[in-house]
Amino acid sequence: MKRSEINRKIREGKAFLERMNFVVPPFVLWSPDEWKEKGHEYDEIRDCMLGWDITDFGTGDFDKTGLLVITLRNGIDGNPDYFKTYAEKCLIVQDGQVTPMHFHFFKMEDIINRGGADLMIKLYHATPERKLADTPVTAYVDGKRFQVPAGTVLRLKPGEGITLPPYQYHTFWAEGGTALIMEVSRVNDDNTDNHFLDAPARFPKIEEDEMPLHLLFSEYPDAK
Repeated sequence: MKRSEINRKIREGKAFLERMNFVVPPFVLWSPDEWKEKGHEYDEIRDCMLGWDITDFGTGDFDKTGLLVITLRNGIDGNPDYFKTYAEKCLIVQDGQVTPMHFHFFKMEDIINRGGADLMIKLYHATPERKLADTPVTAYVDGKRFQVPAGTVLRLKPGEGITLPPYQYHTFWAEGGTALIMEVSRVNDDNTDNHFLDAPARFPKIEEDEMPLHLLFSEYPDAK
């Protein structure tokens, strides 16, 4: 992705959140120069991968296959300094923009539509070989447990949410506009806990064609 595209998507995301009356923590809006002055008291933000996470999953086409994420809370398993056992993320999903099929080895998560467009989510179980199983899938939607055929697409309207256990394949996209999605889960490690069926990469390669508006979580400078 070009830095100019990342900056543009951040501006669009901030405007969307303002329309949705969703307010982010101050660190999300720090400039690169402000980050240079931050000491070790902010190591939780650095080490737990909090902040902006914008990816085209290595496809080169963010609007078709991509996701804008702001990680608000997270911990690290086994690290007493970062003892949270949970994570919280804000996801902005564009109309028709697909997050590729994947599952998590450890993380259980709730995906909750907080407003805007509908969220469409397709479900499969994983086989022991990490392929798509053709067996029925148990779905958990707002306290209702039920079975659906493999590959079923569920529609989550604003206010509705689904619980996804480990090893449950899922892909999702918005329909009818942009959706504000919240993810509440066990602690999250995007370096080790994701298995994608066919996405080229979890994180994008960045072409620096202008200065960053805000840093991505992977770009924070060391503590002053």
